[in-house]
Amino acid sequence: MDKYFAHETAVIDEGCEIGEGSVIWHFSHIMPHSKIGKKCKIGQNVVISAGVVLGNNVKVQNNVSIYTGVTCDDDVFLGPSMVFTNVINPRSAISRRSEYLKTHVELGATIGANATIVCGYNIGKYAFIGAGAVITKSVPAYALMVGNPAKQIGWMSEYGHRLNFNQQGEAICKESKEKYILENNQVKKI
Repeated sequence: MDKYFAHETAVIDEGCEIGEGSVIWHFSHIMPHSKIGKKCKIGQNVVISAGVVLGNNVKVQNNVSIYTGVTCDDDVFLGPSMVFTNVINPRSAISRRSEYLKTHVELGATIGANATIVCGYNIGKYAFIGAGAVITKSVPAYALMVGNPAKQIGWMSEYGHRLNFNQQGEAICKESKEKYILENNQVKKI
């Protein structure tokens, strides 16, 4: 018995690794040399290309393509139909396979529905990319990014709530009651 579940319509190529407890739904394609961690949820019509690495408990919603060069740490959420790229200047008639740029999504980050992540940048831990945002630069940890091109409009807690910092640079998550500090335009949980 497999240690993971894959719907009968999913295509699982030889040479990929899939962690225990992961679930892969309808019409998804997992390519060789990709690695999916434990307890991941892969929605329908998802493509995970060669060389992609997903940590544990990553949730990939429907219609997401994760291209070569992308890595995601544990607990990352990839919203429906969000987009990764891996070439800055694609042309149909010119092969750029040797020019793939890397994109790294750090621990606990959320990327909203229909967002686009231009390749070559990092998304910081627990960052929150709003639906439809277009990321054209690296994103700091805990940053809240919206718009096209995306701009930072605030900070988010690890529970996904907006942080409101007082004059001393301190904030409390309304759900977890965890405390955060803002110093030198960087957020840390204390």
